[in-house]
Amino acid sequence: MSDVYAMGGRPLTALNLLAVPSETIAPDVIAKILRGGARKAAEAGCALVGGHTIRNPEPMYGLSVTGIVHPKRILTNAAARVGDLLVLTKPLGTGIASTAIKRSIAEPSLVTRATNVMKKLNIAGATLAERRLVKAATDVTGFGLLGHLANILRASGVGAELHVRSIPLLHRSIWNLIEQDCIPGGTIANLKSIDPLTDWSDTPDAARILLADAQTSGGLLLCVAPKNLTAVMKILRSHRTPVAAVIGSITRSSRPRILVQP
Repeated sequence: MSDVYAMGGRPLTALNLLAVPSETIAPDVIAKILRGGARKAAEAGCALVGGHTIRNPEPMYGLSVTGIVHPKRILTNAAARVGDLLVLTKPLGTGIASTAIKRSIAEPSLVTRATNVMKKLNIAGATLAERRLVKAATDVTGFGLLGHLANILRASGVGAELHVRSIPLLHRSIWNLIEQDCIPGGTIANLKSIDPLTDWSDTPDAARILLADAQTSGGLLLCVAPKNLTAVMKILRSHRTPVAAVIGSITRSSRPRILVQP
């Protein structure tokens, strides 16, 4: 659903896609997974119209979603403009948190915080598009904040400046987990991929990892004209987004380039 919201659309229908090792996962667990998906679809006003289930050694679940958006109100990667402010709607660190949960080393408060953040829908994207307050946006998922920002920069022909001190953190324990090398493989790959496009200044290694962290159910990264910032922030608060943080800006550049300031 996040992909639909990131383009300014609203979900209409969804299909369950479930792969399970039926010999090791009990039917009641499978039922809980499906009930959770149904509840989020209902929260989005999206009709759950069926699905497909297969046996698989590793459990996987997701929704195939169809949505609708007015052609003149689509949020795209190609509409960022010099001077736009970059606004993030969820804190970073869910990839690291998920890895810690899998390794059974996550603090209970981290598990609670990560769960609450990840289950929050990005509905605000649709509202912002419908009110024409934002034209460029992306959701922040597997490629991390820097990877998804780079997609915007390539498509729009601009650069960006980020301020590490303004980046919202999921939980205080994230830094300790990074020190323990509790880092997803996707995050390491993201960091290698984005490094040639990034001027790091004096950014610490831990912060670099956070900015490249492969997010699970991440937030929206919005390119907001300064004149629209107050209205955008009001809408984000009304949708109770986990955060509404200005983390940088779009800059003039002859090639995609991200300047990261401590």
